[in-house]
Amino acid sequence: MLRNARHTKILELIEEKEIETQEELCKELSDAHFNVTQATVSRDVRELRLFKVAGTSKRYRYAAISKSEGELSDKMRSLFQACLESIQVVGNIVITKTMNGNGANAGVVIDRLNYAEVAGSIAGDDTVITVCKTPEGAQEVSERLMRIAKL
Repeated sequence: MLRNARHTKILELIEEKEIETQEELCKELSDAHFNVTQATVSRDVRELRLFKVAGTSKRYRYAAISKSEGELSDKMRSLFQACLESIQVVGNIVITKTMNGNGANAGVVIDRLNYAEVAGSIAGDDTVITVCKTPEGAQEVSERLMRIAKL
């Protein structure tokens, strides 16, 4: 129960405030009467699949993916559209190129879409490699991603 309450509070906090670091998140949780360690917050960040986006008053801030299965929030869709440079299919692999530093964000989007054709993906600094089960599946995933990105 405590974990669920803490996760709910974390999602509230990152929606209301620009929180850039796990230390800031620890402090905010402590202020809200949650006794946590940095290790706990680190695990929560991973479990909630939080990621960082550009902030307005800070350089970066934590953000969360939309709760709807396989759907993207408007923020996630905008982030994906803004950072994407190209999508290419090579056999059963979809190679997604992004602006520098945005590979992980694009990887989160691709993973969140939870396409049945995808076996897995690996994100780097400016590239996401998505391995699909078949070449036809890769083509389908590529077309869907291009529609989302409006390429």
